[in-house]
Amino acid sequence: MKSRYNSIYKFEPRWSDRVAWYGSALAASALSWCIWWLSPVMHQDPFAIFILAVVFTARFFGFGPAVLCTFSSALVLDYSMFRQTFGAAVSGNEFQRLGVFILISVFVAGLARQRSRAETEADEARRQMAAIVASSEDAIASFTADGIVTSWNRGAETLFGYAAEEIIGRPISVLVPPERLEEFATDLARLTREQHVPSYQTERVDKDGTRVTVLLSLSPLRNEQGKLVGASAIARDISSQKRTEEVLRRNERLVTAGRLTAAIAHEIKNPLEALTNLIYLARQDSAGRDEYLQRAEHEIGRLDSIAQQALGFVRETSSPERMDAGKILDEVVQLYLRKLQANHITIEKESGEYLEIVGYPGELRQVFANLLLNAIDSMHSGGRLRLRVVRAREWSGDRRSGVRVTVADTGNGISAKDLPHIFEPFYTTKRDQGTGLGLWLAYGAVQKHAGWMRVATSTTAGASGTVFAVFLPDSPANASSRAA
Repeated sequence: MKSRYNSIYKFEPRWSDRVAWYGSALAASALSWCIWWLSPVMHQDPFAIFILAVVFTARFFGFGPAVLCTFSSALVLDYSMFRQTFGAAVSGNEFQRLGVFILISVFVAGLARQRSRAETEADEARRQMAAIVASSEDAIASFTADGIVTSWNRGAETLFGYAAEEIIGRPISVLVPPERLEEFATDLARLTREQHVPSYQTERVDKDGTRVTVLLSLSPLRNEQGKLVGASAIARDISSQKRTEEVLRRNERLVTAGRLTAAIAHEIKNPLEALTNLIYLARQDSAGRDEYLQRAEHEIGRLDSIAQQALGFVRETSSPERMDAGKILDEVVQLYLRKLQANHITIEKESGEYLEIVGYPGELRQVFANLLLNAIDSMHSGGRLRLRVVRAREWSGDRRSGVRVTVADTGNGISAKDLPHIFEPFYTTKRDQGTGLGLWLAYGAVQKHAGWMRVATSTTAGASGTVFAVFLPDSPANASSRAA
């Protein structure tokens, strides 16, 4: 592999080039001799001009021509200068000076060659990096500390529709939607402090005004002195990926709605039977008709409540709203109460106070329903389900305040082989019964709320079970762009 790389990128000079280089080395020696001959000042120290010739040759033609220049210069110094100046016999001191000249010249030539090679390799690396950036499918751009675009690759042209000559010199903020200008200002402030902005999902606007969902990362740029001169941005179009995820999310929501059908059928059966009996009694007993009708109205209220809870799973909201996390969990538990009882599962619930947060109720119901159904499926022969909803604060990081929801079961646990993959799409341990999308979508919904989800499990006999902990901050203000 190494030889192939070298054959592609290493420059191999032609034979005619080598002849020209060695000829240039001899020419440099001859030119130095001419300068020495024409300039009386150089007679006092003839070595200086010849060392310059060696350095020049090493810098531009390589080490071999520099060695030839060294020895040809030594011959010129010996026969044209010392013998003419001091006679035919050259003293031992002059031979030492010649020897020192040769050593210094060879040493200097080696240093010059190393520097030249390093610069050549650096130039080659820069050209390769420039070629990679130019041909990358990702949009890569650089801009000054003030946000003025200085470079624009082909991927950026494809993604945003601006040609390089159209965008270079303009503020990069033209790509930022109006409602995300504050987010962009925060990123610029971090870059000014020379901090890297990790990849996060956001939106940008192309030349035609179309919104593009991108995965964006920003890095500060420094010059050779280490001074901040600007920043680079890498954006990847994930619009198609988001559309696919949205389709999967909708399908999974429909699957959940289908699973709710049986539970809802059981829930509405009793109110419907009660309504039938109360209407019959009201017809037969005119004296107690008002009481029967009031009780019938109460049963209708129960039916309406069940319908509203069911609609909460499929109804979407475009913006976050205030909600009580404990109340939503109670609603989900009520929908599956008969299934919990049928599976001989006892419930232990602890609920704190002030559980209001800002978020998306429909998606939060989806999260709780998925965790609850997984717990039920893991306890085939009955067990205990512990639910806990309390006000909490993160132990590390920004120490945000919010609500922590814990769902713990005494089921068969998750194997060590499956545990690293449970949040991956289409990964399921239920074989033909599961879609493999439930926990993945639940994890995504928690991230949308700028929260986190963690899991602990045990498969030890007598002490098996799984605990899911979900933290939801007070407000998902930056959830859509910075998932925790």
